[in-house]
Amino acid sequence: MSTTAAFNYIDTTSQPAGTAKPWTKVDAGGMSFKYRSVSRPVHDLRKESASEFNTDVSGFGLLHWPSAQKDFVDDDAVRGAYYDDVEALLRANCDTLASNAGTGKSGANNRVRKVVIFDHTIRRRDPEAARAPVQQVHVDQTPAAAVVRVRRHLPPTEAEELLKHRFQLINVWRPIGHAASDHPLAVIDWRTTAPADFVPVDLLYPKRADSVMDDDERGKEARPSESNVRESTEGYEVRGETMGVAESDQHRFYYVKDMTPDEALLLKCYDSWGEGEPGGKQGLAVRTPHTAFEDPNTPPDAKPRESIEVRALVFYEE
Repeated sequence: MSTTAAFNYIDTTSQPAGTAKPWTKVDAGGMSFKYRSVSRPVHDLRKESASEFNTDVSGFGLLHWPSAQKDFVDDDAVRGAYYDDVEALLRANCDTLASNAGTGKSGANNRVRKVVIFDHTIRRRDPEAARAPVQQVHVDQTPAAAVVRVRRHLPPTEAEELLKHRFQLINVWRPIGHAASDHPLAVIDWRTTAPADFVPVDLLYPKRADSVMDDDERGKEARPSESNVRESTEGYEVRGETMGVAESDQHRFYYVKDMTPDEALLLKCYDSWGEGEPGGKQGLAVRTPHTAFEDPNTPPDAKPRESIEVRALVFYEE
């Protein structure tokens, strides 16, 4: 079963002359490039074999994992009990990856050594919300940005030791309150991508008075100010690097029709063992392009989409 929808790809030809690198503002306040809208089929992941779609193979995987958290309005509860739940989910899933079989010491299976949750974002399709669903095909981090994240969130000696072993950056995404029928999340099967499809983009954050002393962005999203000029970077600073995705006829899109709050979608943003990385393994997914989209079959009375995404570094013993 599939539907057809419009997807927004980065248009690299739209960069102004003299612009060294594309940039975008994290608060949707502007960007240095334009997007090209392309119509593509998008397939219902529920109709596919689960063994064919996981973070090893396609870059993403669907899990039934109910959470005790329902509304996600208490920041302490999100950072406490929900973070604990996300860590348990990641350990349960990642310890059983086929790519870890027999890759540990003396032929044992490789296991998760440490999970570091560094960020979460709550999105609501509401004009008053700080963050809305992102309707551009993208990947959350580049390989370089993933390494920066390790060094940013761990002590120097520990970070350098962990970087000698496999590590991943995984986004755990779930709807809030009701099914995500409105503006669902679509993902592209990594097997249908090519390295040339991915375009590094600087990620600009609004400068905060406390940003030097406190680089924790969790739960501190802000709406763009009324004085924001879309074409200007004044008042912003580069604090990350994401990836735009260039159009390709080979891309195959999937979504989870009417995905419920009892389900979680794992999106791999980076894997140091992924194909093409130094020491990477052939056929192992390295990343997952994704985007919100307007499903033409969404009922007119569907509740506006609400969702939470938690990003985590997953480190392994080997």
